[in-house]
Amino acid sequence: MNNNRTQVKICPDTLVIGGGIAGIQAALEIANGNLNVFLVEKTGTIGGHMAMFDKTFPTLDCAACILTPKMVEVGQHSNIELLTYCEVMDVKGQPGNFKVTILKKAKRVNVETCIGCGTCAEKCPKNVPSEFDAFTTLRKAIYIPFPQAVPNKYLIDADYCIYVENGKCGACVKACLVQDCINLDEKDEEIEITVGNIIVATGFKTFDASRVSQFGYGKFPNVLTSLEFERLVNAAGPTEGNIKFRSQDKKGNWVFSNDSEEPERIAIIHCVGSRDENYHKYCSKVCCMYSLKLAHLVKEKLPDADVSEYYIDMRAFGKGYEEFYQRIEEEGVNIIRGKTAKIEQRNGNLLIRSEDIENARLIERDVDMVILSVGIEPGENAAELSKMLGISTDNDGWFSSPDHLLDPVATGSEGITIAGVCEGPKDIPDTVVQASAAASRVLQRILTGVSSQ
Repeated sequence: MNNNRTQVKICPDTLVIGGGIAGIQAALEIANGNLNVFLVEKTGTIGGHMAMFDKTFPTLDCAACILTPKMVEVGQHSNIELLTYCEVMDVKGQPGNFKVTILKKAKRVNVETCIGCGTCAEKCPKNVPSEFDAFTTLRKAIYIPFPQAVPNKYLIDADYCIYVENGKCGACVKACLVQDCINLDEKDEEIEITVGNIIVATGFKTFDASRVSQFGYGKFPNVLTSLEFERLVNAAGPTEGNIKFRSQDKKGNWVFSNDSEEPERIAIIHCVGSRDENYHKYCSKVCCMYSLKLAHLVKEKLPDADVSEYYIDMRAFGKGYEEFYQRIEEEGVNIIRGKTAKIEQRNGNLLIRSEDIENARLIERDVDMVILSVGIEPGENAAELSKMLGISTDNDGWFSSPDHLLDPVATGSEGITIAGVCEGPKDIPDTVVQASAAASRVLQRILTGVSSQ
């Protein structure tokens, strides 16, 4: 054993920060090793971005069919304490004995007694955009994030609750079938836990497409982001999976409705915010494949639709990915190599100006709907969390390892590992592999009891 490493007593409990597929996988691997895990998620449910997807590439499996059983297992596991609607506020101590302060935001609904009947939401007068549906539809101020959420309990969004704002309303309390289940005056609280190891699996956020002003996102209603379209084609989405135009309602909000018509010409533009000196130089790695997946979903729903993909380079790097690319070509999707310069609105249509590199020309095409394949970037709290934990980030803001090639889960801080997209862009299989590796590292530390001193 190295002279600067000694045998120490390590607390066997582990903290996993982030409840996406990486955090879920890591938590289950450790918990199945008969060790306790605290899984902290800042939203009201685990599942992360994967829960928002309709299908996964290249197999086109139902994303929910893969993820939901794992979510349920986490919620029912005796060795996992699930802390949703919570955030890590402070970390002190040393490897093997971290003291972690966690903010438990007030849900204002008793999760032990809530039966999830939904009468409270039916009576709530406040409608707000749904984060889970990429703001394509509305939810109530008291809500369950989505039907398969874990925990499947209601919570109140204090930012929109009329009672929290001015002390009036209380319609949900009157409607609730369980006595004293809703406490509108509940306050946030802080708790402290002790853990020996920490796994960071905080995931990513999507690029803000409105920053690329020449594409008209936020200006033209039928220029959508890939995540918005993902929710649109989902059976649980705003139109029950039907591809419809977006239009304005009486209040001026852009909404999808089954009363709208179907688009006949759809364009998908790759690399929005990625591989661009003005935004992010790096490749977001998953955009090419999920763009092809979206083209397939269009053809599946609208077989006669004219679908075009505008790409710079096709990155089909994984197992079965090249074959998937060929399959999409065979389905009749127009795949055009070249950068898109601008999107304008003309005579009620969207006009795309772009390159066609293979034919050495500039082209213009009229379409009905445009899907922007936005890149991914570090989560909103990545910089703050890196300082709190004493771990490094690279020039792009992703958490980094001192030895990315041979030890990609390490952070340089003993007892703290990273997993999933928070370390850099990757697909779901690579995310799961890295999460399992992080869990294995934690189990190794606990079994050996070795830590730097």
